[in-house]
This record gives sequence, C-alpha cells and structure tokens, in this order.
Amino acid sequence: MSRVRKASAPFKPTGAPARAAARIGSALLALCGLILGAGNAHGGELKPWTGGATPALVLRDPAGKTRDLAAYRGKVVLVNFWATWCPPCREEMPSMQALRERLAGKGFEVLAVNLMESEEKIAAYSDSELIDLPFLMDRDGTAAGRWKVHMLPTSFVIDRQGAIRYQLVGEANWTGPDVAPTIERLLGAGANSQSVSAAR
Repeated sequence: MSRVRKASAPFKPTGAPARAAARIGSALLALCGLILGAGNAHGGELKPWTGGATPALVLRDPAGKTRDLAAYRGKVVLVNFWATWCPPCREEMPSMQALRERLAGKGFEVLAVNLMESEEKIAAYSDSELIDLPFLMDRDGTAAGRWKVHMLPTSFVIDRQGAIRYQLVGEANWTGPDVAPTIERLLGAGANSQSVSAAR
C-alpha cells in the first residue's frame, strides 16, 4: 500500500496583515459585483423596505467633515449609493438634484454616498456635470456592505423618524410620477405627525 503524502497547507498570513488582506479582498469582490450589476441597473422602482432597522451611516464628505445620518432625524432623506464609473448613476443624478431643489425648505435632503473613489474624482464629476449634492465617501465599501448594497445605483428613502421606508435598485427619474409623489406624501405625513405631537 502506497502512503499518501499529505500536502502542505498554503501559507496564511495572521494577525493584522490577514485582517487587512481580508478587507481588501472583500472590497474588491464587492466592487466587481457592483461593476457587473451597474450595467443592468435601469428602470428601478420604489419598493417598501422589509430589511429591518436602518444601519448606521457616518462618513466624511470630500471636505473632510463628518456627516452622520442620525443628525438628519426630522427630515426625509434619500441615501443614494453611486460611483462616477456607473452610467445609470450619472444619468439619474440630475433628476435627484432637481428633486432636492424642488423640495428645498420642506424637510428633504439627499446624501450621495460615493463608493471607493477619491475626492478628485468626485470633484471632477461634480464640476463637469454641474451636480451640487452632499457627497459622502465610502472609502473601503464598508458602508455599502452594511447597507447590503449589491448593485449601483441603489437608493433608500428614510422617513423623519429615521426608518427606511423604501428601497430603489437601479436608475430612477426622481422627479417623475412614479417616484416624486411617494416622497412628497412621506414629507406630508411626517409633517402632520410632527404637528400633532407638538400640539400635545
């Protein structure tokens, strides 16, 4: 009977290098999936959220200021995950900005979370396309993972109490009749409930 030689196990880094390698590998795999998904991310629709509590979202903007989603409690917030290399993301941005301008002063805000790109990339896109939105920077894809984002663009509509009410996967016309009225109703409902609470 021949003796089977046990193959030597491949070298596996341990400690901090292993954790760093795992994070980088996970981020690259996630990025590849998002790139593949972005090519088909057209024609999204708002769907009621059933995924549980709102994850934390604390990120820096390109100027270095830390922004916390929790600080926007009392407003309806559109959280949008995007990247400059994603065509559907770029196509929906103007309508997103138009909705923000239309609802100015009514308790609505947009937080555009950029995936793993530099300040320079974001600034170049913003300047060339005349897009002026609050940008946040998800440097390593951690926020996208926490929010279970598998395709770009992916958006979440947060109510005045800080709960996710809707998700939209893919590109949308944010001022169109399939989307804007839902957000406007959410703004109205939130404002009415706040008025009732204040009266009590």
